[in-house]
Amino acid sequence: MREKTSQIVEEIKKVICGKDEIIRLVLQSVLAGGHVLMEDVPGVGKTTMAVSFARTMGLDFGRVQFTPDVLPSDITGFSLLDQETRTMRYQQGAVFHNLFLADELNRASARTQSALLEAMEEGQVTVDDKTYPLPKPFIVIATQNPSGASGTSLLPDSQMDRFGIRISMGYPSQDNEVEMLLNRQNGANPLTELNPICTIDDILQMQEETSKMYVKLRVLKYIVALMDRTRTHRMLARGGSPRATLALTAMAKAHAYMTDRDYVIPDDVKEVFPAVMSHRLLLTPEAEFKEISTMDIAKEIVKTTAIPKE
Repeated sequence: MREKTSQIVEEIKKVICGKDEIIRLVLQSVLAGGHVLMEDVPGVGKTTMAVSFARTMGLDFGRVQFTPDVLPSDITGFSLLDQETRTMRYQQGAVFHNLFLADELNRASARTQSALLEAMEEGQVTVDDKTYPLPKPFIVIATQNPSGASGTSLLPDSQMDRFGIRISMGYPSQDNEVEMLLNRQNGANPLTELNPICTIDDILQMQEETSKMYVKLRVLKYIVALMDRTRTHRMLARGGSPRATLALTAMAKAHAYMTDRDYVIPDDVKEVFPAVMSHRLLLTPEAEFKEISTMDIAKEIVKTTAIPKE
């Protein structure tokens, strides 16, 4: 199974040029059973990344382009009257897929955004007092334009905390942009040439193997020490929640899994900490005035927090 992770990365690199680390982070989040938030300007490949993962991993894929008029029932589903049986019948919503792409999520109303909370946390939706399980695995990849862009609003803190990681694609280098153009010569579309590397059963097996990775007490104490630093840092008004602690541990296991180890070391935690924590931290007014970012603080915490001794 571990060999398949490398094959997935190589296959997606056919479409996404020069973003190897981002691809690995998204795959690690899938292995950890987490959700991904992509925040960046339009046109840098956020949607293409999500579609590439769905096709390469053999996942049932669904997408909603969020706008202010999208309703919660469009996401979770609704009950309607069956004229033949005269009973209420449940009609599934758009979220019933293995990989659900919430495109431009921060353009939706707060009520519609909240329709995803139960699905992301518990893998189910409740409509008219009845609960319906979502398919497994269930992964949300949400995209959003930067805060302050036209027609956007901030995602609520409760929803931000449900994303395992936040990443930014960024602009490609000149060489990578040339490579992108060469891959699309003569009307070619690299997305149509992607080959499925694994099945849904393979993904579930990889997720199970990842969850069973061994973590020493020393590493667990290091994770908690990092989290405690976020709660006491003078530039942060709010630090990481216990949910963030669980997400960091799961991502560290996934990083170790993809590094071909069956145990977690402190370096695994260091590598994933900024992506796991940057969107969960709330800056103080002083930090905002000094234009310090949460990513900067997350990296500083990693550098200055001592690893507990054996």
